[in-house]
Amino acid sequence: MRPYLLGAGDVLKVTVFQNPDLSTEARVSEGGEITFPLVGSIVVGGLTTAQGEQKIASALRSGNFVLRPQVNMTVLQFRSRMVSVLGSVNRPGRYPLEDQSLRLADVLSLAGGVSQLGGDVVIVSRPAKSASKEERMTIDLDAAFVLNDLEKNIELQAGDTVYVPRYPVFYVYGQVNRPGQYRIERNMTLQQAIAVGGGPTLRGTEKGIQIRRRDAGGKVDNISPGLADRVMHDDVIYVRESVF
Repeated sequence: MRPYLLGAGDVLKVTVFQNPDLSTEARVSEGGEITFPLVGSIVVGGLTTAQGEQKIASALRSGNFVLRPQVNMTVLQFRSRMVSVLGSVNRPGRYPLEDQSLRLADVLSLAGGVSQLGGDVVIVSRPAKSASKEERMTIDLDAAFVLNDLEKNIELQAGDTVYVPRYPVFYVYGQVNRPGQYRIERNMTLQQAIAVGGGPTLRGTEKGIQIRRRDAGGKVDNISPGLADRVMHDDVIYVRESVF
């Protein structure tokens, strides 16, 4: 993993061995600077903590303040590189990218993983560059994690928003044994959906099944699908009574 680079908003603790009077806590300014005793303002933005330690040690040494300074720098609060995780996760919130190469799976793990209500995809929104539109990526969870596709399990950037939608559902009613709302599993067919609803009753039939489906414009259409056709989000399936 690439080391974390310090940035504006990060809170640092800096100590100098055998010089407790030089111990300080400081927040990195928008210009990437902190103020340190004796040496004054020093730029640490864009550096690793090890590079920051070396820079402060060099300033103390060149100013003849400490002969052989041993500087230690730790990050108390990671504030410059944050991502937001929203939707159907167990611990939604803002999380720091504590190193330079955290991937989607890592950040979802920080958020407690996808909840029981979570769907099979994740939407990652990335801030626009200059005047361009915000970038939105829809990522298949199985491809990213189960199949370990690194092109799907992307590295996240500061300012990204990760949203896990709720799982898609369908509704089935009429002559089925267990009418109600159910989760759509991956590539679920109409026949499978009816089976989830307990199958047709003794008075029901798989012939002439109707689906009420809303199109992209919000219009509701009544369609007559085949049993092998795929079920879509918010489909309302009606199983008719047999005429015999």
